[in-house]
Amino acid sequence: MRQVPSGAAEERSITFKLEVQVTVAAERPISLPAELRYDRTDPYAVRLCLGTPSHLSVDWVFARSLLVDGLRLPTGTGDVLVSPRHRCHPGAVRIILRSRTGSAALEIAQTAVTAFLRQTEAELGDEGTNDLLVSQVIRTGELQAWFLAEQLVDTPLVRA
Repeated sequence: MRQVPSGAAEERSITFKLEVQVTVAAERPISLPAELRYDRTDPYAVRLCLGTPSHLSVDWVFARSLLVDGLRLPTGTGDVLVSPRHRCHPGAVRIILRSRTGSAALEIAQTAVTAFLRQTEAELGDEGTNDLLVSQVIRTGELQAWFLAEQLVDTPLVRA
């Protein structure tokens, strides 16, 4: 994995080239070149480009927060789902991409995703919310609230 300059937009963009393992339906996994891209003009989004620029690539744009949250807990409810460390590949982040024509499971090295997110966070500077830290605090609070709600089903949280 390495950062690749993107010409004149170098100051505003971050691009990481990497390999992903793609599984479609009951087929065997194949390795594809891919890129994770971040552009400061759209600070809440990332682009996952599958394939090579010289050939027709498939691009998926989704919330940067899905990657951040997906490092710790399964997240996503739409076309893109992200979850940490699948039991078959403990050092990988699993991304499920769904469309009308089918779905695909991608495995990306967790270290690559973490390095990419840290680079984007550095790019955000004071404009960001320190997503990696804030995400952990919010998720911890959500898990605690869920646990309490499960244990105290019939007990009102506020008494009048």
